[in-house]
Amino acid sequence: MHMADALLSPAVGATMWGVAAGTIAYSSMKVKKDLDERKIPLMGVLGAFIFAAQMINFTIPATGSSGHLGGGLLLAILLGPYAAFLTIASVLVVQSLFFADGGILALGCNIFNLGFFPAFIAYPFIYRKIVGREPSKARLTAAAIIAAVVGLQLGAFSVVLETVASGISSLPFSTFVALMQPIHLAIGIVEGVVTAAVVSFVAVARPEIIRGATESVSLGSLPLRNVFLSFLVATLLTGGVVSWFASENPDGLEWAIAKVTGSEEVTGTEDGVHSMLAGLQEKLAFLPDYSFKENAAPAEEGVAYAGEAKADETARLGTSVAGGVGALLTLVLAFFIGFILKRRQQAA
Repeated sequence: MHMADALLSPAVGATMWGVAAGTIAYSSMKVKKDLDERKIPLMGVLGAFIFAAQMINFTIPATGSSGHLGGGLLLAILLGPYAAFLTIASVLVVQSLFFADGGILALGCNIFNLGFFPAFIAYPFIYRKIVGREPSKARLTAAAIIAAVVGLQLGAFSVVLETVASGISSLPFSTFVALMQPIHLAIGIVEGVVTAAVVSFVAVARPEIIRGATESVSLGSLPLRNVFLSFLVATLLTGGVVSWFASENPDGLEWAIAKVTGSEEVTGTEDGVHSMLAGLQEKLAFLPDYSFKENAAPAEEGVAYAGEAKADETARLGTSVAGGVGALLTLVLAFFIGFILKRRQQAA
């Protein structure tokens, strides 16, 4: 559900940049006030895990589409809504600037759509209400699925509104929304199941992490090493190996666009802002689409098969490198944000 710049007018893109920046500032203020310093490494490793997990597109049967984990709800459950919003923002910034996944103009929209709804709507008003004070495995699973579905439905609807409000594409509201909502319903169910599985693991390994997400319970003095290492290993395996087998089908947003226009990409009204940001992203993105930049010459006749095999190996290597580098960048950025906010808290 990463929006491209072609869907947005500069006015809508700039407005959503302002909304996202304001929410980041508010979340930073709340985190600075209440942050348990033991959450800082969790912010880093969970951000890295979500980066890697978003590389794994899973096929939605009978649709020709695919989806990937959003991660906002999982982060909110484990970190609390404010730290979760800052962490998902870190993931999306790294993806946009260095991997060309989501436009720079659209970055504010993507942060809002993928971060605000799961962290500030689905988590407090749905997940926590269903789970209650004494969560059973059945209630946790139901809460995760329902909250994930609602969060993605709101995010998908927001994509439609932002696109239509921009008025630079040929995507009509009624047709676009009729395609976006059902496909993201299916994606939300899968995300809910994955979220429930991860949360169940953490609830067994370190239940105080779940309780600590309410921002009123300390993580205590027990080491978080095992949980940290578990997520780190999962991140490396997911980004480095499992990503090889991601579905090649278009994601829910691309699929909906293709159903309306016949193409997975939208060509809107190009202006100076779009061209400037596209050029900036091209310079910054050293692993676009999570792979090496294509510099190789076409294979000569007679060595086509060898060239294809080598290209496949290079593509897999590029994906693994992208997974590792992206996870590391996200870990460092999220950790750095938490560290700076903690230092400011101590100084205050």
